[in-house]
Amino acid sequence: MEWPPLLERLKVDRSIDDSRDDPRLESVLAAAVAFVERVRGGDFDFSGDPDSLLPPPPDDVVVGTVRLAGRWHERGRSPDGLISMGELGTARVPSFDPDIERLLGIGRYRGPVIA
Repeated sequence: MEWPPLLERLKVDRSIDDSRDDPRLESVLAAAVAFVERVRGGDFDFSGDPDSLLPPPPDDVVVGTVRLAGRWHERGRSPDGLISMGELGTARVPSFDPDIERLLGIGRYRGPVIA
């Protein structure tokens, strides 16, 4: 998978087929990419430098970044953290998602870091 993930990948992941939210989606995707690059910068080569000794970001980090952007997009559309699910009522948009943190290797899924 390529780094950084593109808007189209986020839209496919979120099943979005129109362009009305594209500026907002671009913004949250850029923020998610910047966050992951900052947190995992010493672990992967995010620049694509062929001379780097670091490996490129693996697929799980790319997918985790896309999912993080999607979560931030949903959370931003609902400041109170709730989304309507039609006849099923409402559901809370989590501010913490262990699956995304596991994909990205952050939070409690981050290994020991030597400073």
